[in-house]
Order: sequence, then C-alpha cells, then structure tokens
Amino acid sequence: MKKHPLALAIGVCALIVAVFGGALLVIKPGFRPTAIFGGKIAVLPVYGIIHQSRPFNEELNRLRRDSSVKAIIIRADSGGGSAAASQEIYREVARTAKVKPVIGSMGSVAASGAYYLLAPCTKIVASPATLTGSIGVIINVPDAQKLLEKLGVRIDTVRAGDLKGAGMATRPLSPAERANLQELIDQTHRQFIADVARARRMKYEQVAAIANGGVFSGAKAKQLGLVDVMGNFEDAVMLAARLGGIKGEPTVVWPEKKTSWLAGLLRSELRLFLKELAGQTGATPGLQYRWPASPLKQ
Repeated sequence: MKKHPLALAIGVCALIVAVFGGALLVIKPGFRPTAIFGGKIAVLPVYGIIHQSRPFNEELNRLRRDSSVKAIIIRADSGGGSAAASQEIYREVARTAKVKPVIGSMGSVAASGAYYLLAPCTKIVASPATLTGSIGVIINVPDAQKLLEKLGVRIDTVRAGDLKGAGMATRPLSPAERANLQELIDQTHRQFIADVARARRMKYEQVAAIANGGVFSGAKAKQLGLVDVMGNFEDAVMLAARLGGIKGEPTVVWPEKKTSWLAGLLRSELRLFLKELAGQTGATPGLQYRWPASPLKQ
C-alpha cells in the first residue's frame, strides 16, 4: 500500500525529535529537557556607591526590549549615593515594570538611594537582617578655614550673588547659605517620599512618618510595607520565574565581563576607593541619598 507523503513527513519529524531527545539524555544524563523550553531571567547588579545612571539604564532598556528575557532581577547591595542618579534609575525601573516583571533583590544593605531605585519594582525580596530604608537626604559641606589659617593660606573670593560659592571649604556657611541648602534638601526629601509612596502604593503621610533617615531590618521593612517578601537571591529567582511565566528551568543571565576579572576588579576598587575617600572628606558633589552619611563619624 502506498504511503501518503504527509504521513511520511510527520513520521520522519517525530523520529528526528525522538533521536535528538535521546541523544541529549545520553550525552548529559543530568540534563532536564524542560530547560530548553524555559526562559531567561536577567540580573542587573547595583553594588557600592551610586554615582551615575546611564550604564545601568542603557542595559535596563536593552533588557526591556529583549523578548527572550521574561523577567529582570535588580540585585542591590548598596548604601545609595547620588540623588539625581537614583531618581533617573527609578524612572526606568518603573517603565520596565510596566512591560515585564522586575524583582528587587536586597543583599546585606539596600538603603537610601538603593532603596529609592528598587521601590517601583514589581516585588521586593529582602532577608530578615537586610539593612534598608534610610529615606533621607544629606549633603556634606567641609570647612577647612581653621586648617588653612594654621598653614598660613588665605584665599580671596570675588563673587556676584549672595549665595554664590556656598559650600566652599575656605569658609563656613553663612546663615543665608545654610537656609538655602536646607530648603534644597527638604525639597529633595519630599521628592523621595512622594516617589516611594507612589511606587509602593502607600499614602504620602505613611512614608513621611518613617522617612527620618533611619534604617530598618528587612523584617521591619516588610511590616512597614517597604518590602514584599522575605527571602534570598534564589527566592527572588523563583519569584521572577513564576511572575515571568517561565514553566521550565530558567536561565539566569548576568552582565557580560568585557575585561579580565583582575583588571576590572582593580579598576573598580580603585575608583571606589577614590570616590569613597572624597565622600568621607565631604568632597562628593551634589545631594546624596546615602547611608551611612559619613562612615568616618560612625
């Protein structure tokens, strides 16, 4: 009896699939076939002091457009940093969370600016002992006038505008300059509170009541509504897979290393050391969503 061409084609395809699957099991006995049909979860780390937003946002935008990435985890272990950079990342995280799940995963510390940028995540996961919160603003203004006098150094400043030159290390702040900076800090603090309230679907007054710059444990933060789930990074991965609709084993993808690990580590540590040193001496420019504010005084 003559076989129908369509039936023959179907039979051949079935045979190919069976042979392929069997070969995989022979080559790698521990292989789980469901992994082929899973999906990718991309991880974006936020470590150390937050100084800029562009590299992070560029990668986040790329992942948002990548249809193979079903969910994103932002792994934060940071005490915050630049207020403006934290705000810029916050906006991109909020945009991305409307497209696909974004899970915030807190390490040992995810405070101040680091908490700010995690606030609009779909869900936030923290360990009970994680340090988070620190909803406040600070700016360091060094005063080296007495030191300069001892060294016999005098600096004359010519300026136009009573507030021009506020924060120069050569002299202390005037009452008017201090009031101006305080107004700026209060305004930025209100922005912090409003954005957290919006992202976490809380009332402004609720956030304002706990926005005194103090830190909370992860367990306390969950009670206050700042965190959703108690767990570690693996729990964040499982949550991301579920919310991303991944049925099989997810593939967790970290950013690619474009330089040798040793060279990258040395450069990263040197930059971190120099910026940290600048921060401790009050030389870090701009408003800071940061905890601790000045470790030298701890």
